[in-house]
Amino acid sequence: MPKVEFQPWPVADAAAALNAALEADDLGQVTATLGEIARAKSMRQVSAETGLGRESLYKSLTPTGRPEFATVFMVLHSLGLRLHVTPIEDTR
Repeated sequence: MPKVEFQPWPVADAAAALNAALEADDLGQVTATLGEIARAKSMRQVSAETGLGRESLYKSLTPTGRPEFATVFMVLHSLGLRLHVTPIEDTR
C-alpha cells in the first residue's frame, strides 16, 4: 500500500476549524479537530516540538480523549496557534 502524504493545514484554516469546533461546545469535536490538524502536520514532529509522547498524543487527541490543558496549549503552540477568549453574548 502506498504511503499517504498529508499536507499541513494552512494556519488560517486550522484556526477556523478549531474555532468552529469550540463554537459547538463539544470537547470531543475540539480534541478530534486538534488531532486531525496535528496528524496532518506530523504527529512525530508535534511530539518532538512539545516533548510529549507520540502515542499519548494520538490517544488524547481523539473524540474520547481528555488531554490536560497543558497538552492542548503545547500542541496549539506547535501548530502555530493560540487560544483567544471572548465573552459569551448575553442572551437574556
